[in-house]
Amino acid sequence: MKAVFLDAATLGHDVDLEPIEEVTGGLTCYPRTRPEEVVERLRGFDTLLVNKVVIGREHFEACPELKTIAVVATGLNNIDLQAANDHGVEVMNVTNYGRSTVSQHTMALILALATRLLDYDRDVRAGRWGESDMFCLMNHPIMELEGKTLGIIGYGDLGQGLAERAKAFGMTVVLGCRPGQEPGTVDGYERIPLDYLLETADVISLHCLLTESTRNLIGKKELERMKPRALLINTSRGGLVDEAALAEALRNGEIAGAGFDVLTEEPPRNGNPLLAGDIPNLIVTPHSAWASREARQRIVEITAENLASL
Repeated sequence: MKAVFLDAATLGHDVDLEPIEEVTGGLTCYPRTRPEEVVERLRGFDTLLVNKVVIGREHFEACPELKTIAVVATGLNNIDLQAANDHGVEVMNVTNYGRSTVSQHTMALILALATRLLDYDRDVRAGRWGESDMFCLMNHPIMELEGKTLGIIGYGDLGQGLAERAKAFGMTVVLGCRPGQEPGTVDGYERIPLDYLLETADVISLHCLLTESTRNLIGKKELERMKPRALLINTSRGGLVDEAALAEALRNGEIAGAGFDVLTEEPPRNGNPLLAGDIPNLIVTPHSAWASREARQRIVEITAENLASL
């Protein structure tokens, strides 16, 4: 096995790649690879490790020796899967590596929004507590999570992890039907139509992949159906939510808050509606929900297991 990793820096510099090196018999690593460098760096290798570098039909045609692609992530959006199949290249990915880390981050967003944590911190730093006519500040409404309903759309490993943690806070968990899904019961949780979920949930958290059927799953009409005190969380994929519509919904008080770890363009070099400075009770983190060292090392270990199974 002759292997090359085109964007090793995307896993961080504190992970140990030795499990992969042992399986492959060595590993050529590049921190990052620009599109125009892919063919040159890929030639002569039968095994490719990649995170976000885009691999298209032209790369398969230029590098016929390529037999295996190991994506060190769950999403496969950057790989032309039809072209891979046409050229007999096996594509594998990594699943079930970030349950604890992503669920932890998701709950952190929910908790920060529900308690208005950042707003109160800013108030204190601005001197407003010192100016208060009583012992505390209560100028931002706080939501108690116990007894509230959490709606999860996408009940895979990450959705399941969030459900476990939400139950510990006394929340009622329900699942929402993605396009093509039917109502029913899963693991004791009721799966209900999306429209009903939007109208009844106090917190909605997205954990589904971005496909043509889920793109802009939450748009203007869906936001209008949500409760005025509801929170919307997205630690899954940019593009699941119409970001311009969400920005306006928050400005107009149609929903109470939102926490996002993903955007449609990452990094957002061309700006984004959610990065405007006048949007209330919005937290945006830089696609960091997955990035604990433990989770990243788990990616390495699962990738090594995938390659060893060939």
